[in-house]
Amino acid sequence: MASSRLATLVPLCSSAAEHSVADSGASPSPSSSPAQDDEDDFVTGSGYRLPPKEIRDIVDAPPLPVLSFSPHRDKILFLKRRALPPLSDLAKPEEKLAGVRIDGNSNSRSRMSFYTGIGIHGLLDDGSLGPEKEIFGYPEGAKINFVTWSRDGRHLAFAIRFDEEDNTSSKLTVWVADIESGKARPLFNSPDVYLNAIFESFVWVNDSTLLVCTIPLSRGKPPRKPLVPAGPKIQSNEQQNVIQVRTYQDLLKDEYDADLFDYYATSQLVLASLDGTFKLIGPPALYTSIDPSPDEKYVMVTSIHRPYSFIVPCGRFPKKVELWTTEGKVVREICDLPLAEDIPIVSNSVRKGKRSVNWRPDKQSTLYWVETQDGGDAKVEVSPRDIIYMEPAEPLNGEQPEILHKLDLRYGGISWCDESLALVYESWYKTRKTRTWVVAPDQKDVGPQILFDRSSEDVYSDPGSPMMRRTAAGTYVIAKIKKDGDDNTYLLLNGMGATPEGNIPFLDLFDIETGSKERIWESDKEKYYETVVALMSDQTDSTLHLNQLKILTSKESKTENTQYFLQFWPEKRRVQITNFPHPYPQLQSLHKEMIRYERKDGVQLTATLYLPPGYDPSVDGPLPCLVWSYPGEFKSKDAAGQVRGSPNEFAGIGATSPLLWLARRFAILSGPTIPIIGEGEEEANDRYVEQLVASAEAAVEEVVRRGVAHPNKIAVGGHSYGAFMTANLLAHAPHLFCCGVARSGAYNRTLTPFGFQNEDRTLWEATNTYVEMSPFMSANKIKKPILLIHGEEDNNSGTLTLQSDRFFTALKGHGALCRLVILPYESHGYSARESIMHVLWETDRWLRNYCEPNYDVSSSKDTSRNSTTSINSENEKALSASGGGAAHESSEFGELLCTPRSLL
Repeated sequence: MASSRLATLVPLCSSAAEHSVADSGASPSPSSSPAQDDEDDFVTGSGYRLPPKEIRDIVDAPPLPVLSFSPHRDKILFLKRRALPPLSDLAKPEEKLAGVRIDGNSNSRSRMSFYTGIGIHGLLDDGSLGPEKEIFGYPEGAKINFVTWSRDGRHLAFAIRFDEEDNTSSKLTVWVADIESGKARPLFNSPDVYLNAIFESFVWVNDSTLLVCTIPLSRGKPPRKPLVPAGPKIQSNEQQNVIQVRTYQDLLKDEYDADLFDYYATSQLVLASLDGTFKLIGPPALYTSIDPSPDEKYVMVTSIHRPYSFIVPCGRFPKKVELWTTEGKVVREICDLPLAEDIPIVSNSVRKGKRSVNWRPDKQSTLYWVETQDGGDAKVEVSPRDIIYMEPAEPLNGEQPEILHKLDLRYGGISWCDESLALVYESWYKTRKTRTWVVAPDQKDVGPQILFDRSSEDVYSDPGSPMMRRTAAGTYVIAKIKKDGDDNTYLLLNGMGATPEGNIPFLDLFDIETGSKERIWESDKEKYYETVVALMSDQTDSTLHLNQLKILTSKESKTENTQYFLQFWPEKRRVQITNFPHPYPQLQSLHKEMIRYERKDGVQLTATLYLPPGYDPSVDGPLPCLVWSYPGEFKSKDAAGQVRGSPNEFAGIGATSPLLWLARRFAILSGPTIPIIGEGEEEANDRYVEQLVASAEAAVEEVVRRGVAHPNKIAVGGHSYGAFMTANLLAHAPHLFCCGVARSGAYNRTLTPFGFQNEDRTLWEATNTYVEMSPFMSANKIKKPILLIHGEEDNNSGTLTLQSDRFFTALKGHGALCRLVILPYESHGYSARESIMHVLWETDRWLRNYCEPNYDVSSSKDTSRNSTTSINSENEKALSASGGGAAHESSEFGELLCTPRSLL
């Protein structure tokens, strides 16, 4: 729920980030497959269903635009979005190669979301928005991606594509738009130059030039799969190497796959000017990153190459990093890393060799990187563990890289400021220790000092993060602040402000020399939740003055959706710059409360309790309740008991959110903390079931004690690891819940033998833990109804669709009341409107049948039959209201492709 305030804001950098289709809002699409209104054969499933209208209306609320600020903070883009995509988008052909899903027709990642239009608003002197000006000139119906500001803010670059008549995507072309006029045009005059967006797309090298990854003009047709294989598929470990990998999906299977991967991923770099001229630079290769230096003289070019692997994704393939001039001349090779199949599964293990190679944002062309000293194996005890190096782009003869800092924990990044200041971060998951160091990068006589040394779990002690300002080169560095009558230099620390009463975000003026703090801004505590999003007064490369400070904040409350404001110092004048409508006014008066309670072992727990609008427990009595959660691992009871989140945050409702059932008069217990604690040398998962049940018992007892939930009408649900939790609770705590909903889970840990979630031990090192945690092994104990839902194309490591298939078979083999729904074309999260609506219908039906009534196992068949009649009636009304009800056979995909596979 906390993410609602950021769901429509692009990070304030030059690129407007892409958003997954699952994050979009929704409205009915005319190309959507028809939903069925006939319930007679719901047991086996014969079409997509629609949930009740009160749920559907919330999911179909129009999506809000995404915002992107110009480099000079004087203009804002409103990037328009469409509704949830139709299933036909997911049904387009795709190749699954080396961990990447590729749309071969568009030569890009498959299932990309997109924008439908671009509006520009000027930000006036008083902080208000000017009238909208639409970018125009590109063809109607274009799908827009990769919207990127030029460094001077005078132009936009973006890519467009179309849907072809045969339900395939066109190739992407690069367009540029003049901000002043709003007119867009193709970057290339030639119609045969297409974008290759498998990895990198394009970057601005300077204000008038882009470096673009294109499809090589000489590329022919894709390789054809041999009718007869050249030989068997062989993998060998005759060298007896220890190679442990997780259950990655979509890997290369044979040499044909490798050739196909080469075909689609190979790019030709093209240097293109806004005046229409362009030239090819470098040879065709599998370029994964192109990063110009701040001074625009060099480009750091990263590529991958053979030999490939059949057991790890392309991120671990051999990787070469080179330094080129912007004209394409190779200056030198920075590193060429070998295939990395042998990275240990232990947390904090990393690849050998140079990693995190980047440009210093405060210098013209200085590189920095980190190298492990433990061979990448976190189990190896060594000091130092990581060393950070830096050097100029073109070192003088014999000049060696300079050591910036040595770390005993694992490197976690750097915030750069200038030659006298940078903050270096290191952490270690096993102990949850995190440190922040102050270093003077170019002052060798100043040694590093620890600024913060704390536990990453201790959110109450989090001092916040330094605010960054944009430089003239388009990079981001720590902002330094001056104030009247004071020669000291300060930083701005932006923090979430976790407290026992909830998060109270703040902005502190921090003296890095003395460690003293002055709180210059804090969110309202009573009604609103407000956070600092970005620094807006950063159009200078000098120190900023406090009295000229301007910040962007987001503000929301339990019932008021997120709006954005500008605040001006010194008077702290506030100007609202957005006025987004409430996305679901029918739930505007819902009740939200952050509640606290205690587990029997003394651990403090929290949850967010939602109650439907107009509910009065003294009049209406206890409600049916849906508990939706996700367990987390901790090293200490104190940290596990800390409050996270705010009672004043807006109740953001996603397309598959449990909060949708507020519209069905359910109480919702959202995110009750379920800490799995392993203190000292104890492994948390060794007492997983015990702590899981204890946490659930405490949550159920609390909502029953409050009189808002009926003890016999409490359902439990979750997604992914939350689905794993759901199945375990039905197996080990059947007295707590009347039914469960488990989406995209993993239920048999022997199918993930080399670790899962945060478990570092293998199946053979912790056999009992793997077995005891697996609800598959306790399928015979599950007597309460369980609904399993899974995407047929789940590509998440560990949650193969096979997990739900096998679990359902085990449940059915013991006579459990269960149902399995497999969603065609869907991945780990669900995105197509047909799929989402059907998931909501299935969930609503399950809750109506087995949670809301006085459920009795002995009469479950009769209960199901009676409930079916009422649901059928509701769906008929919903379809009538939406103009639906077309015959199922009219779908362009045919019956098998548009029907979720449901089994009971």
